[in-house]
Amino acid sequence: MRRTRRSPVPDKACIEAQDLARAAAAEIGRPEWVGEHLGTQVEDNRLVTHFFECLDPAYPGWHYAVTVVRAARAKYVTVNESVLLPGPDALIAPEWLPWKERLRPGDLGVGDLLPAPADDDRLMPGYAQIADEELAEDGEDKQMLWELGLGRARVLSEAGREAAAKRWYSGPSGPHSPIASAAPAKCATCGFMVPLAGELRQMFGVCANEYAPDDGRVVSLDHGCGAHSEAALPETGSEPLTPVVDEMGYDTIVFDDTSELELVSSEQQTRK
Repeated sequence: MRRTRRSPVPDKACIEAQDLARAAAAEIGRPEWVGEHLGTQVEDNRLVTHFFECLDPAYPGWHYAVTVVRAARAKYVTVNESVLLPGPDALIAPEWLPWKERLRPGDLGVGDLLPAPADDDRLMPGYAQIADEELAEDGEDKQMLWELGLGRARVLSEAGREAAAKRWYSGPSGPHSPIASAAPAKCATCGFMVPLAGELRQMFGVCANEYAPDDGRVVSLDHGCGAHSEAALPETGSEPLTPVVDEMGYDTIVFDDTSELELVSSEQQTRK
């Protein structure tokens, strides 16, 4: 048969040792920081933990936990452990993260080094190297070799290109920014746009207009701003003014009998 473990029996001497536990809590802090007794917890036979409120202003929501113990057939209680523990509403430090996961764009400063790890999925090995003596100086296309990645140990992988494209396209230099929505035309038709190399040139380029807000930055081809090379001021034509009739300055009177109107007109002609 399976034997069930009995619940530990509360030890009277350990439970009554509040003064001993309070003194132990004061040793790891200050006497004025040890607040009221919050209760006890029976850990095992002759093993009890006392809890005290922590009044240290630097540790709100924490509490002191002092475990006391009494040996078998012993008369005196001794301190086994005293620690400061956080409560449910305690202010604690966030979970530790490696520096690689804590790093954010813009954290790199002058003199800082950020080596790319060997297993960085954003990079892949470069293509095979070509010795200089194998190609004639006149026939070597250095621009083509550079775009293919020759001469570099590692180049962007597919995952690296997708991550960069997603970040650039959803950022302030993409098509969804307010300045792009109000632009007269897209960057794809702007003379100041310099296309990128490789597959990224299908979606992105670099702005070369010193007056544009994205000068020297990567922009999507469907981005835009008011400094477009083909932007023109709206034509202001001169339209004839329509005469304004002031209908509030006179009243229209309709005569039923026009004989009086003819009499007034004949008297005006006689005076002239």
